[in-house]
Amino acid sequence: MSNINKIIEIIEPVLEDMGYGLVRAQFTGDEGNHTLQIMAERNEDGQLAIGDCEEISRSLSAILDVEDVIADNYNLEISSPGIDRPLTRLKDFENYKGYDVKVELESPISDEIRQKKFRGILLGTNEDLISIETDEGKFEFDFALVKKAKLVLTDALLAAAAS
Repeated sequence: MSNINKIIEIIEPVLEDMGYGLVRAQFTGDEGNHTLQIMAERNEDGQLAIGDCEEISRSLSAILDVEDVIADNYNLEISSPGIDRPLTRLKDFENYKGYDVKVELESPISDEIRQKKFRGILLGTNEDLISIETDEGKFEFDFALVKKAKLVLTDALLAAAAS
């Protein structure tokens, strides 16, 4: 399959020019049935409506066809991050402080702290460090260590999304 970093390099400026931010780009599916999933949001309010998805799809389809960076057949899927969204950018960890999160790291924080999975309240960021308060205490780790992270669907998150 194609290099996702090259695809991001091509589509991210297009999305920014259109007023959207790229949340995540990834390939899903198996041999012969690939989907390029683009998760985006409007820069102004973090939302994404069906009309936005259609506009993004038309623009990105055209640029990806012209650039011809994807060798195999694929489907293009445009989606919003949703309420229990993935946290993929450093600014996400600051924007969603105070909410319950799950974080998985690429490697342990240190030789003393071998844990790689955390669940707790996101305390925010300090430069490239992310802070989280768990039942076991407060932990800080470098953003570069994050393998995947997402908000946990809670009543507080649902209430914030409804307002």
